[in-house]
Amino acid sequence: MLIAEFTLKLPVKIKRKAKVYISNCPVLDLYSQGMTEEEAKKNMIEVIRLFIVSCFEKGTLDVVLKECGFKPIKKIMHTPKDHKFVTVPIPFNIATHHSVCHA
Repeated sequence: MLIAEFTLKLPVKIKRKAKVYISNCPVLDLYSQGMTEEEAKKNMIEVIRLFIVSCFEKGTLDVVLKECGFKPIKKIMHTPKDHKFVTVPIPFNIATHHSVCHA
């Protein structure tokens, strides 16, 4: 079995609210939290990973991303200063027999 890794780099906001940190990925409208800023970031990475894998397994990833406003671009857009980025590794198993990419 082969494993390929798909990596996303997405903007997130992390704000302190009372005793917890709230993390938000505005482009996917996902939220998480943690007791520290680092924990909120780590939890957001896991939420994004689970969301993307779940959509992929259901066969709805392309539709969901389009509904979130994703579309091919030629130029990278400027990100607001209050955003940080997280890198989300998403491993996929690749069957070693009859592997054909239909992209």
